[in-house]
Amino acid sequence: MIAWFEIPVTDMNRAKAFYEKVFDIEISIHDMDGLQMGWFPNKNQSGIATGSLVEAEGHYTLSENGVLVYFSCTDVSNEMSKVEDAGGKVVLDKKQISEEHGYMAYFIDSEGNRIALHSSN
Repeated sequence: MIAWFEIPVTDMNRAKAFYEKVFDIEISIHDMDGLQMGWFPNKNQSGIATGSLVEAEGHYTLSENGVLVYFSCTDVSNEMSKVEDAGGKVVLDKKQISEEHGYMAYFIDSEGNRIALHSSN
């Protein structure tokens, strides 16, 4: 049911570099009438959510305690191993949720947001 998410940032270049390094992706920057957006790759697949980094003074509040976005991964260990080198902070390393539900981990990104990862392995 998730269609789109937005992650607030205070420094688009720093946040872009962080997410590109952690996920080994390319984020494209777009100016939407003064709102800076860093779009995550979109494979245009039905039912697959995507989102954006957003830099817009006064529109968002960074938070370690707010809504938690989970990114899907093949193995959360891969991405978590890159977090600190990219400028983030590991908060909870890979942990099994259950045999049926796989694994999760979470970190604080370069901007101060709490972000989670999920994998079946």
